[in-house]
Amino acid sequence: MKDEERKESIRRLLAERRAAPPTAAEIAAAIGLRGKEKKQLQHWLTEMERDGEIVRIRENRYAFGAEADLVAGRLSLARSGNGFVSGTGAAAGLEVFVPNEELGTALPGDQVLVRLDAPGALPARPGAVLRRTGRVIRILERSRREIVGTLKSTGRFLYVAPVDPSYQQDFYVPSAAGANLNDRVVVRFTGWENRHVSPEAEIVEVLGPADDPSLDTLAIVRHYGFRREFSAAVLAEAERAVERMERPGPREDLRAAYILTIDPARARDFDDALSLTADAAGRRVLGVHIADVSHFVRPGSALDEEARERGNSVYFPDAVLPMLPEALSNGVCSLRPNEDRLAFSVFLTVDERGQVVARRFARSLIRSRLRLTYEQALAAIEGREPAMPEAACRLLGELHALARQFRARRFARWALDLDMPESEVVLGPDGRMTGIRVVETDAAHQLVEECMVAANEAVALELAEAGLPLISRLHEPPDPLKIEELTLNLIALGYRPGDLNKQRHLAEFLRSIQDDPLAHHVRVAVLRSLKRAVYSAEAAGHYGLAKAHYAHFTSPIRRYPDLTVHRQLAARLGGGSAAGGGRLPGKSELSAVARHCTDTEYAADEAERALIEIKTYRFLAEEVEQQRPVTHEAVVVGVTNFGMFVELCDLRVQGLVHISGISDQFVRFDKQGQTLSAGKQTYKVGRRLRVRVTAVDVEKRRIDLALA
Repeated sequence: MKDEERKESIRRLLAERRAAPPTAAEIAAAIGLRGKEKKQLQHWLTEMERDGEIVRIRENRYAFGAEADLVAGRLSLARSGNGFVSGTGAAAGLEVFVPNEELGTALPGDQVLVRLDAPGALPARPGAVLRRTGRVIRILERSRREIVGTLKSTGRFLYVAPVDPSYQQDFYVPSAAGANLNDRVVVRFTGWENRHVSPEAEIVEVLGPADDPSLDTLAIVRHYGFRREFSAAVLAEAERAVERMERPGPREDLRAAYILTIDPARARDFDDALSLTADAAGRRVLGVHIADVSHFVRPGSALDEEARERGNSVYFPDAVLPMLPEALSNGVCSLRPNEDRLAFSVFLTVDERGQVVARRFARSLIRSRLRLTYEQALAAIEGREPAMPEAACRLLGELHALARQFRARRFARWALDLDMPESEVVLGPDGRMTGIRVVETDAAHQLVEECMVAANEAVALELAEAGLPLISRLHEPPDPLKIEELTLNLIALGYRPGDLNKQRHLAEFLRSIQDDPLAHHVRVAVLRSLKRAVYSAEAAGHYGLAKAHYAHFTSPIRRYPDLTVHRQLAARLGGGSAAGGGRLPGKSELSAVARHCTDTEYAADEAERALIEIKTYRFLAEEVEQQRPVTHEAVVVGVTNFGMFVELCDLRVQGLVHISGISDQFVRFDKQGQTLSAGKQTYKVGRRLRVRVTAVDVEKRRIDLALA
């Protein structure tokens, strides 16, 4: 708490000294630091600079970044080699384009300081949107010190090619350290003098052959620096925490209520359950019952610190890295059927139009009657599950009707329909991909989603109206420049999208393309044009869901922000102290947690996506190696003078069909019409066709294709 108080003093001082930014010594004197606190000052300043709140300028003076045309943020690299910096702190929401030659020695994911150029200083292609550009002038924090790659040799030198294709450089290593060529290795970054030489590293761990698919998950886990094991102290504390089940405290006993869970078939941690009853007036009362993790994980404990550091669980096709030890995540916190469990219950009274007219919260004791998979729930909703208990079928039918009302009301407020099928890779025992399973966003998924959204909104409203600080799930409106860029691209594809800066028009456009052959491609383009949702203690509102207040409450087993919201709600119900005792965190402390959990969520998303890509490209490489006569349905997503880019409809990866793989005849490119023509055939964006894979580069995650 003292740290946050001192940081707030620094903020106030910088606001007062805008005209004459102070040095560290002047800051120490002005805010009255003595002894150890003077030594601690540099740590506070470094943290604030890393988080994008302040910047260090000439003569080691400190100021707010916006006043010095400086932006701190996280660097991401496109395959072209150019960079994009997403601003943090005061510059949150700003994206800066950094040309490859202006990146300095920055690496993907680094927290960097960028000096902005004048708006539009760098030329853009004709018709393109002008964006802010800049150059990296300082690396504030390396994203990772350890990187996973494949050991290779030029014949004279050894180097490691990173598994992440966004890295534009290979790493020079002085020795093999016991590894063989083409082994996956972990290297520790040791330095990078300048862009004219390779960055340097040393091998610290040998994972095994790069072509061994059973090592893919380990490689990704090590590359992203995820924690694989819990310490003995944390595991011991988790075992002690389980004993708190015998001391539940005052609770509303709901064990007689008909409550069930709906989860994926492979799920083991069940943190949400549903019920539906009627009140004295005959109105529906939706019950959303969430595992009461806050009863078991106490603030400030070793268990809590570990969960906070992890931020969230990470899910891979063949492994899970849980946020909490298994004794909790799959044990006493999991709402397993026919077992007494502690929950936090949200009761929403709903009128005949589907509007929530009252809300109530309680710490409860529940006993789930049934554990359903999404497939079972969907079959019951559609009347295809005759063996389902009558009470469950009735409950599912009523919940389905309620969810449809919730969904209709959301879309009437111009919420965005960005639902897309998800692809799950199926792995064999050796780690090889054997196929892919498409998970549709069906009625069962929508039922659960709408109930969870309603509960999340209710909790956020309750805490906001009570004036309690909380970590919101913030989704800001998009940058107008991004929307303009999206609009130009959609027009080039032949659409007439209208003014997409108006949420109503964007929502209507998304609904209009539901059956379009390019629907998936367009939805992905829209998603990339929107800002990413983040955690925030400073602002509220969710643009995509069309909610003025929104927080994550329904998954405390796997998301730390949900656990903090549980504690705030417990304080609201219990008179001011956090669940399990102790003080409530203030806004500054919650802001730090929000920033950290946003980072851990991004890392988990990237890692999960990276592993699926690696498995998919290995799968395609085997098609080529084994000369399997496989063809894939594809849709054209881009046309150039050297070929066309297509997306495989089954695997959702893109590749190039070079003009040599289109036809033996002369292929003509029409730049204005964005078409390729060969004989009587014309190819343009949106056309469906069949292709075969001709070459795969698993390391760079690229495929070459030809027409089948």
